[in-house]
Amino acid sequence: MISGKSMFLPSLSALGLALASCGSSASDTRPTPEAAPPPFTVETLASFEEPWAMDIDAATNTAIITEKAGTIRLYLPDGSTGTVSGAPEVAYQGQGGLGDVLLAPQADWTPPENGSLDGRRVYLSWAEPGDGDTRGAAVGLGTLACSAPASCALEGLEVIWRQTPKVTGAGHYSHRLAFSPDESYLFVSSGERQKGEPAQDTSNTLGTIVRLLPDGSPAPGNPFADKGSPSDEIWSYGHRNVLGLAFDANGDLWDLEHGPAGGDEINRIEAGLNYGWPLVSDGDHYNGDPIPRHSTRPDLAAPAISWNPVIAPGDFILYKGDRYPGFHDKAVIASFSVPGLVLVALNGTQGVEEARYELDHRIREVRETPSGEIWLLEDGPAPDSGHLLKLVPPAKGQSAN
Repeated sequence: MISGKSMFLPSLSALGLALASCGSSASDTRPTPEAAPPPFTVETLASFEEPWAMDIDAATNTAIITEKAGTIRLYLPDGSTGTVSGAPEVAYQGQGGLGDVLLAPQADWTPPENGSLDGRRVYLSWAEPGDGDTRGAAVGLGTLACSAPASCALEGLEVIWRQTPKVTGAGHYSHRLAFSPDESYLFVSSGERQKGEPAQDTSNTLGTIVRLLPDGSPAPGNPFADKGSPSDEIWSYGHRNVLGLAFDANGDLWDLEHGPAGGDEINRIEAGLNYGWPLVSDGDHYNGDPIPRHSTRPDLAAPAISWNPVIAPGDFILYKGDRYPGFHDKAVIASFSVPGLVLVALNGTQGVEEARYELDHRIREVRETPSGEIWLLEDGPAPDSGHLLKLVPPAKGQSAN
């Protein structure tokens, strides 16, 4: 268990995994990597209540963090925490609640003299209550008004996108956010809300990834624009529950997706492609009923890598820094079932798991700081879980152990 400020952690060698490329799946027969010490130690920075997501401002090194029940928090460079009032009403039930947070691209913004996030625009996602017993994901954009670095209000929050339609149930909202590298487009993952078949129907946005302009309107040139609203928002479809979106150094978009009983996967996302759910999966239904494998449908986009048994992913990054040996350009995946981190190398349309690093609790969120450090959010309630963790890289010329 974590005690004090830092600890050393064992690494688990990679387990068997499924690879998929060019519409077919195959088992990885290469030797599993040898176990090796992780290239980091772990420092506990702060504690939060069911944290779900965070983003970090490069100018102030302040982190903004969402808590699932509907609270927005701040973590400041001096190690203190703050609050943000003005969060929206959320449908806090099942997998629903306050979701992702993303500081808007804002090249002309400079911190005020007090070092706060005053004037910073923020995107939020959340599970929004609807009529009757329905719910759906929503994305809003507002502006922070801060009287001090630790005290802000979210003002002028307006919903700019809604999952269509709202349905019953409290799962598979997805609602992860990512900006394209040129900052022109906002991508939003939209889960199929545990309904299955809507993911194959492009007349709704369940089970899709949508591409929007920064104001939430459909981006011109989307592949189903000629079908009208809301089809004109869709970039790709056939998704189940996408809990990670990230761009690589080449500008390609990747997703991280929860499978059913088996079949967690990473996909390289291309415009207009059908990623197969619920027609195919590398897992099966929870009741044991089989699902045809990706290899049976070469007409559908197959994952770069899939897992059975699952890793139960939370989020991931494609690490761009150089502070952790062997991590550059790799997928660093937050995992519930390890629990901890999974490291994957992605090459073109294929992925290979390289290592697993076991931590004390399930990991919900992983982020790279402006200085190239990796920060994590544990899933779950305080005080036993819900910590903000920093992976401390080894000093130059030294190993982590």
